[in-house]
Amino acid sequence: MPKDAHLNFSLAEYQHRLSATRDAMAARDLDCLVVCDPSNMAWLTGYDGWSFYTHQCVIVQHDQEPVWWGRGIDAAGALRTVYLAEDNIVGYPDHYVQSTERHPMDHLAQLLSEQGHGKAAIGVELENYYYSAAAHQALQAGLAGAKLVDATALVNWQRLVKSDREIDYMRAAARIVESMHAAIYEMIEPGLKKNLLAAEIFRSGVAGTDEFWGDYPAILPMLPTGMDATAPHLTWDDSVLAAGDITFFEIAGCYRRYHCPLSRTISLGKPPQKYLDAEKAVLDAMAAGLDNAKPGKTAQDIAIAFFDTLEKHGFKKDNRTGYSIGLSYPPDWGERTMSLRRGDETELRPNMTFHFMPALWLDDGGLEITESVVITDSGYESLANVEQRLMVK
Repeated sequence: MPKDAHLNFSLAEYQHRLSATRDAMAARDLDCLVVCDPSNMAWLTGYDGWSFYTHQCVIVQHDQEPVWWGRGIDAAGALRTVYLAEDNIVGYPDHYVQSTERHPMDHLAQLLSEQGHGKAAIGVELENYYYSAAAHQALQAGLAGAKLVDATALVNWQRLVKSDREIDYMRAAARIVESMHAAIYEMIEPGLKKNLLAAEIFRSGVAGTDEFWGDYPAILPMLPTGMDATAPHLTWDDSVLAAGDITFFEIAGCYRRYHCPLSRTISLGKPPQKYLDAEKAVLDAMAAGLDNAKPGKTAQDIAIAFFDTLEKHGFKKDNRTGYSIGLSYPPDWGERTMSLRRGDETELRPNMTFHFMPALWLDDGGLEITESVVITDSGYESLANVEQRLMVK
């Protein structure tokens, strides 16, 4: 291990993660795994850097330590953040970066061949933001004798049950998101420009608390107002808030790359009855769903209880109502595994964590009141303590 590396977890925990990944590889008859998702790279080795705009990966093999591979100038960042031996940190020359003549995967193919994988079954993360079609073509061309196998989310699924240290980091992120929502409520008022409110969200999120510094979140703050809030993923502009405006805030605290998302909605003045009815429906349905948030239940048990209760109130939601969360990098704080929806029969186990997202996007605005929870031995724990209600100021 590089002597100056800063690790967020013990070597024993990293070895446990590696063992679980190797077992999953063996079950798929994979000789080698190329991991390009930066969240999976970090989870396996500790690597943490804003270098995912160029091609990089961790190579996992059965009989030797993983290898970090990436742009040459980022190898120094690997030395600062991973537990791997220096010999297992491999950088490629900069003439591969954004070149029209060669592809970085040409270099990776040569490295894999030198390691004896020229004819191996190699897993790749095909359905992943960071593994492009051109990357796959170049890797295939350079490893003509190998078999490239789709191993999308193989590592992600090993991350579902968090260690106690991971839960501690998510609780720290929860303290940060609590302070972020307090800052929003204190600052928001008619006449305030939206971009200034967004700036305060960034400031409070990065400032963190007296105890925990704030990391950057995997998703930017979303704070649409009025008709913009009929859509779930709009951010901000320079418009001025007015009396009667209703805005939802979908934000997350982040600590050492671990997230606690939490959404709340604020009305500047008394909200219409329609929104009070929606608030009642969402809170009742959320309570029904969370009654099923316990070991032995399934993801769909939460979803079905939520959807059924929501419909009794006269509202309908046609998308999933939550997902697994934890360690992540842009552009998504979800783990891209378990979803709270009908048909997902993933069994809940202690130390699983998810964002329960019972948002409603109506014909004239939106309402988001969400919770991030961890499954306990007997039920669940809400990570953050922010009152579940449609806030009025």
